[in-house]
Amino acid sequence: MPRIRASSPLQEPAHLDAWLADSRAWIEGRLEEQLADAHEWPPTLAAAVRHALFGGGKRLRPALVRLMCREHGGDDGQAAASAGAVEMIHTYSLVHDDLPCMDDDDLRRGRPTVHRQFDEATAVLAGDALLTRAFGVLAQAGADGARQAASLARAAGPAGLVGGQVLDLALAGSEARAEAVRAVHEGKTAALIAVSAELGAMAAGAENERCAAVRAFGVTLGLCFQAIDDVLDVTGDAATLGKTPGTDARHDRGTLVAALGLEGARGEAARLGQLASDQGRELGFAPPSLPMQLVARVLERDR
Repeated sequence: MPRIRASSPLQEPAHLDAWLADSRAWIEGRLEEQLADAHEWPPTLAAAVRHALFGGGKRLRPALVRLMCREHGGDDGQAAASAGAVEMIHTYSLVHDDLPCMDDDDLRRGRPTVHRQFDEATAVLAGDALLTRAFGVLAQAGADGARQAASLARAAGPAGLVGGQVLDLALAGSEARAEAVRAVHEGKTAALIAVSAELGAMAAGAENERCAAVRAFGVTLGLCFQAIDDVLDVTGDAATLGKTPGTDARHDRGTLVAALGLEGARGEAARLGQLASDQGRELGFAPPSLPMQLVARVLERDR
């Protein structure tokens, strides 16, 4: 059984900022390595993939892979393949979600979406390239690559991202109920955040029972993240968010705000944040460890 790291006390919340900044630089380097052959692709495709993948962003999911790997006694080398694969899957999902036939967004991370910068067909194909490359990267992850690929496929497929998007497209805000919104959130957002945590533990060699507990923590963290996202779509601005606010209401989308009202959605986010904190403590992540700081940051974020 892998060693569980004893989280050392952190005196200042800025330690999380330093960790996230270091993780962003780390995953940028790994992604460059994992796309080293992009110069051999059709130039427009390579440019569209790079526009999507290297356009900024929090890099929360690969940071979570890296963090959970370290918390379970692993190292960055063990986390690299799954961290890169998760970020490619996440980015592909954003490219496709932004399309006119889906969420119809023009702005992503403060820049034109891929279909606006290029065209719709190129955006579809750029997403396809990222999706397939993600599993190619995991195929080279060593003996445990197949197990990790199976978990990521579940999270990205009909029971996760794809299924969540189908539910989202069918759910009108005027008819939204909290249970239906939660099902959308579990698929579109929580599934990938949860598998990010799980893959980190897997990469370090954690046992199945422990990986399942880490995944449950990730589900709650992901639901909290999306609850705050729904709130920010009402209260945020484009300069801070890096995307167009108010699109949920304009498109009559089913969100927690539509189902519960703004204050109700804030209350649900707070409840989920507390639950994630409780689950983190049960996993041995005592405050102010990095995992617990991450829970607080998700709850308090403004973009």
